[in-house]
Amino acid sequence: MEDVYVVGVGMTPFGRMLDKDIKTMTKEAVNAALADAGLETTALEAAYFANASQGHMEKQHMVRGQIALRSMGIGQIPVVNIENACASGSSALNLAVNFLKAGDGDVALAVGAEKMFSKDRELMFGSFDSAWDISRKDEIGERLMQLGEGIDPPPGTTSDKPYSVFMDVYAAFSRYHMARFGTTQRQIAAVAAKNHQHSVENPLSQFRTPYSIDEVLGAPPITYPLTLPMCSPVSDGAAAVVVATAAGLKRYGIDRSRAIRVLASVVQTGSDRDPSDVENHCTARAARRAYEKAGVGPGDISVAEVHDATAMGEIIQIENLGLCAFGDGGAISERGETTIGGRVPVNPSGGLESKGHPVGATGLAQVHELVAQLRNEAGARQVAGARIAIAENGGGLHGIEEAVACVTILSK
Repeated sequence: MEDVYVVGVGMTPFGRMLDKDIKTMTKEAVNAALADAGLETTALEAAYFANASQGHMEKQHMVRGQIALRSMGIGQIPVVNIENACASGSSALNLAVNFLKAGDGDVALAVGAEKMFSKDRELMFGSFDSAWDISRKDEIGERLMQLGEGIDPPPGTTSDKPYSVFMDVYAAFSRYHMARFGTTQRQIAAVAAKNHQHSVENPLSQFRTPYSIDEVLGAPPITYPLTLPMCSPVSDGAAAVVVATAAGLKRYGIDRSRAIRVLASVVQTGSDRDPSDVENHCTARAARRAYEKAGVGPGDISVAEVHDATAMGEIIQIENLGLCAFGDGGAISERGETTIGGRVPVNPSGGLESKGHPVGATGLAQVHELVAQLRNEAGARQVAGARIAIAENGGGLHGIEEAVACVTILSK
């Protein structure tokens, strides 16, 4: 099978884009990715469109990608719609890569776009209500609460305002980690403070205000131990990635020095493991598969983008990726090892907590950041000497872990 390369990336700013619709944001991200690659739309031989919420928010179902892409003149090629919860974007990239590896073409597009923000807060937060088994909602909620036994939320640490049900999920994960490994709320706050500091240097980030650890701890509560800056916001935005084979690079005269090789792209679903069996978390399994495919290990990673829907999510995922031992994620974060300039910088973009989280675009925005890092084009947030990068993007909930995990490994 031929090697596959990321040859173009593009994304919109993330945030509350009240004046932009799905079509507008899709066009902006795709055109930026094509311009980055030096290609026209006519070079595209397939497109994979990621979106998770448009059906809920706008009642647009079934042919979202065909509609969004045709509006900018992309047609007459295979267009596949991907809905895979928060991992939709990375799943789209996985399919685009595999389309090329199968020999079906030389250039393909993965694009994700979401219009999630709404003044109707019930509608907005309802976007997440079906990203688990709704037929077992009460049973699942009870099991999640059992995860956090032994850590009692102090009075006044739950918001009286609406928030996503997944904040309760992450709070349960947090309390389990605290009870089992001794992780502290301050260590979780250190992750959030680091990511908000990183985002100051990202002009596409939804938030660019730095926080200290104490400011994170003193912020309004969401659900213990999580406070507002520890949680990703609701966001609008789009991101796109163009991939090509070596033959595609040659045919279109693409600059090989800026092409980033895809060493591995893995999609993994979960299992009915026991909560104590953390080594077999679906992301840990995906990471092991990805490292094997790529021929590298955790010690080779220069920089990572992980799915920090909350700060606790980052702690869990850096452990799953083998960037530290299980149980040590909080401690290494507090010591600064995951900060730019540290041992293994994580989320130099600002992560979901600060950059934003338009669900279908999130995984592709991670790749956008890592490509900039590997090209040495990240400016003030550049990780020195970055050569191999990893992205982890998870989605939904099944049992006591994500329903799906995607891991992507890239190299110069």
